[in-house]
Amino acid sequence: MVKQVRAARTRRALVVAAAETFAREGYALATLPAISRRAGVSAGALHFHFASKDDLAVEVESAAADAVAELAERCRPAAAGARQLLVDAACGLLLATVTDPVVRAGFKLGGDPSRRNGARMLHWWRAWVHGLVVQAQAEGELARDVPPDVATAVIVAATVGFEALGAADRDWLAPERLAQLWTFVLPRPAAGGNEEAAGGTGGTGGEADGT
Repeated sequence: MVKQVRAARTRRALVVAAAETFAREGYALATLPAISRRAGVSAGALHFHFASKDDLAVEVESAAADAVAELAERCRPAAAGARQLLVDAACGLLLATVTDPVVRAGFKLGGDPSRRNGARMLHWWRAWVHGLVVQAQAEGELARDVPPDVATAVIVAATVGFEALGAADRDWLAPERLAQLWTFVLPRPAAGGNEEAAGGTGGTGGEADGT
């Protein structure tokens, strides 16, 4: 039991160290010796758990996807509908890129051109967003003439873009900036079937500020 606990801690330390290295250096420039040094473990211990750098990257992406899925589910009980759940989860996801190196690395690896078999977290996020967009539209929370695929593409692209910009300037992840995204891409249908103007969804901005 003690050995199992120690092995789990070592594996977790390697995943976090790899995430920090991938997020800072990118996949191509990251090296296994640098990751083992950052984790404070020997090269032999690293190779015991992971046969290659790609194995480590896959594990980091898997951990990032799991972390984002857990974050989204934690938002569910407090959300008043699919639309608000999408807003809360997306804001939480972007803020997590600041505090969680694994989530940050999941974004980085997903868009890294030197990896052709990655983007697990981004694939999961796209599917999750699409499901909520469809649900919100069916429940009358989104304008019916907004194609779900288009709304999903805009939200996912904006999420990735905000993360990339926020890595260089944290002001991009300020609540008011995120609120501007939602008031622009998530129109609420008005009574009688007419859409309100984007500026009329001020409630979204307030909800995002409270995230």
